[in-house]
Amino acid sequence: MNGNTRFWTIYNALVDTIVSDERIRSFAAGINWFSVRGEHALGLAMAPAEGYSAVSLAGQVAGTRLSEAAQLCKSWNWPDASLGMAALNAYHNEPRRVAEWVAKAGLKEHECNVFDQLAPRIKGKKVAVIGHFHGLDAVANICELTILERKPQRGDMPDPACEVVLPQSDYVVITGTTMLNKTLPRLLELSKGAYVALAGPSVTLWPGWFEHGVSMLAGVLVETPDKVHQLVQEGGAQAFFGNGARMVIYENPCA
Repeated sequence: MNGNTRFWTIYNALVDTIVSDERIRSFAAGINWFSVRGEHALGLAMAPAEGYSAVSLAGQVAGTRLSEAAQLCKSWNWPDASLGMAALNAYHNEPRRVAEWVAKAGLKEHECNVFDQLAPRIKGKKVAVIGHFHGLDAVANICELTILERKPQRGDMPDPACEVVLPQSDYVVITGTTMLNKTLPRLLELSKGAYVALAGPSVTLWPGWFEHGVSMLAGVLVETPDKVHQLVQEGGAQAFFGNGARMVIYENPCA
């Protein structure tokens, strides 16, 4: 699983910074999302849309140490990887922990869509988006937009085109699910000359991203864990926005 050390640098850093012996209280593998309920917070990750494997720890997740489950973020079995990401987020995205590092870094919190936040800056620029986010038609009206997708819709480009598109882009917005399918390290490498935003409910709100080429984090703070956990269990899509969770944006002031 561990393979090339350089490839796993970010994954290992996210896992190694979990300094807690807390255990998982419960786990939900919903239709759209996976959620891990820790002792202090809830972590979310996108449910895998590909593959046929099952969660290897099924029946044993509750009671497992958060740090142990988080190791699964490096798994090539997508359900295990989603469980691992949700476990990471149950630790790193705890509102109190996020508030502490944000205050220490002197960052300002924004509550809006990542594209609304970037809109004044991307006018007329070359913008690449990894993942077909909602509302991209409006974005296309103000910039030279390229959408890269594993399952392309009309007008999208297949994701292997990232090798050509990203080095030519001014701004790159990357879905957090690229952590799950292990494409993120390469995407960051290709985007070194661009302003990079990492966005979506799967995003880990971790200050270390700013040292790895990411300039903006757009993720989710879960403020009512039990409520959001139930929504995941019952097959909710994005029902948790404004209903126990909220989208937040933090930007590296040095970007």
